[in-house]
Amino acid sequence: MAADQYKLLLEGAQQLVLVCTKGEKYLLEDGMQHLAVLENASVVIGKDGCIKAAGETGAIRKQFSGASFEHIIDCSGKCILPGLVDAHTHPVWAGDRVHEFAMKLAGASYMDIHQAGGGIHFTVEHTQKALEDELFKSFKHRLLRMIRAGTTLVECKSGYGLNLETEVKMLRVIEQARQELDIGISSTYCGAHSVPKGKSAIEATDDIISLHLPNLKELDRNGEIHIDNIDVFCEKGVFDLNCTRRILQAGKDIGLQINFHGDELHPMKCAELGAELGAQAISHLEEISDEGITAMAQAKCAAVLLPTTAYILRLKQPQARKILKEGVIVALGSDFNPNAYCCSMLMVMHLACVNMKMSMKEALAAATINAAYALGRSNTHGSIETGKQGDFVIINSPRWEHLIYQFGSHQELIEYVIIKGNVVYKNDSILDY
Repeated sequence: MAADQYKLLLEGAQQLVLVCTKGEKYLLEDGMQHLAVLENASVVIGKDGCIKAAGETGAIRKQFSGASFEHIIDCSGKCILPGLVDAHTHPVWAGDRVHEFAMKLAGASYMDIHQAGGGIHFTVEHTQKALEDELFKSFKHRLLRMIRAGTTLVECKSGYGLNLETEVKMLRVIEQARQELDIGISSTYCGAHSVPKGKSAIEATDDIISLHLPNLKELDRNGEIHIDNIDVFCEKGVFDLNCTRRILQAGKDIGLQINFHGDELHPMKCAELGAELGAQAISHLEEISDEGITAMAQAKCAAVLLPTTAYILRLKQPQARKILKEGVIVALGSDFNPNAYCCSMLMVMHLACVNMKMSMKEALAAATINAAYALGRSNTHGSIETGKQGDFVIINSPRWEHLIYQFGSHQELIEYVIIKGNVVYKNDSILDY
């Protein structure tokens, strides 16, 4: 091995949290209780940015005794975890809604604000007027904040345009970030986020199917943008089940993964619809039915639960324990948007444990391998296994649980964030006590 050269060696970690060891695409409730964790362990990342080996430090030293490394990080007394995956965000927009937070605190509901011309339509108005460069600048800032909080793969939606021109503008901004920044991005077209003013839901549906999707398909084919998923806000007073079905099927027909908002404010039978259509994931699910839970479990459709949304909007919490018990693949997302401003998956995991009664092991699995599955990326992301992309979070603590235990403290806890074997964030302010 004397001639072999590698990009990075992470050496001698107190704990190495592999999450999975057998190429699992996801973990169900039982598997989440048995996360793979090694003591005194090391990881080798190749020049291609992929993991070449992960194991006990003595064995790694022996296996790579003659190898050279571009960089070596001493992880003594620290923990190495997979990079976190945020399975649901709305991060491209102009015009914050801090004024609406005061309204919510005073008792206004989400739909009260929506029907008064606030909510999504307030953001749509500002996003439509914003220049593309302006949108990219704020989006980049948000992504860098996510990286510093340990997120290495994130799902990013459009949806504050509602007309073709602005939706394309948002998708171009997402594509620019995908090309220029280190963080992994799964791009989602969410043109059916709300019904545009002056149109009915049926008219908006027809417009999306006949105008938006054909144009987006052409732009994708030409390499101008890339879209992975299609999303619809299926909700009472927004897009009903029939409109949602038509849009999702049309997106699936042009090769997009179905990954949509469902059963959030009212029981809409979205879970049943998603299972029927072969959806990769459905988000929210605060109002999911028992039949919907069964259908999602059978269809291997991931449930992306969003504890920050239920917390900030004072909604009832998703039935995480019941959903897990019935055999559904549970993932987590931040739902970062101007209505629920949180870009830290550490805080999301903490809230999932406290408010949704998930264990720390379950929350970590839901924010790594299962969130990657929800985006169709668990073959490359979400665990520390040979052949997967070298994405890691290194924390300045001897136990990995501090990542969740220390609520709101990632600035003092996360020492390194690594993507494809490259250090994309190093926290020089951490002190060793």
